[in-house]
Amino acid sequence: MGLFLGLGIAGIALLALSLVFDGVLEGVLDGALDGVFDGWLSLPVTAGFVSMLGFTGAIVLGATGLGAGSATAAGVLAGLAAGWLTWKLSRALLRDQTAATPRGDDLIGTAGSVVTPIPADGYGEVLLRVAGQPVKLAAKSAVPVERGAEIWVEAALSTTAVAVRRVER
Repeated sequence: MGLFLGLGIAGIALLALSLVFDGVLEGVLDGALDGVFDGWLSLPVTAGFVSMLGFTGAIVLGATGLGAGSATAAGVLAGLAAGWLTWKLSRALLRDQTAATPRGDDLIGTAGSVVTPIPADGYGEVLLRVAGQPVKLAAKSAVPVERGAEIWVEAALSTTAVAVRRVER
């Protein structure tokens, strides 16, 4: 039973190390068998297999009257299931795509309101909604615009400044 518990603990330690060294086994075996083992020999998958092999083997050996061979077989089956589940979960997380990051040109045509009055010869501040999030930017206008006025973005001057015009209703 000590051997099985040792394997279980080693798997947990390997899982902790995988937070730092993930990709090492894949890098060492890069191109082995033309990618047959791609993802299967990652540290999280290996750690899941080893820890489930050890802990399941210890449980079977301690809780039943079966011998070491049966405990090993049960551990291998549980380890394969844990490794497969870890692999599928990591693939799903890697495929998760986020929305495209808004660029300066995406601001053009966005409506907002003036937070700090915009003088004719300087900058004020406007509040815009970009991708559903409020964003406060420096704003310049050809004519003075008072606080609270509704504006429309004409151009992106930089990553933090826009040219605006007042919306006439």
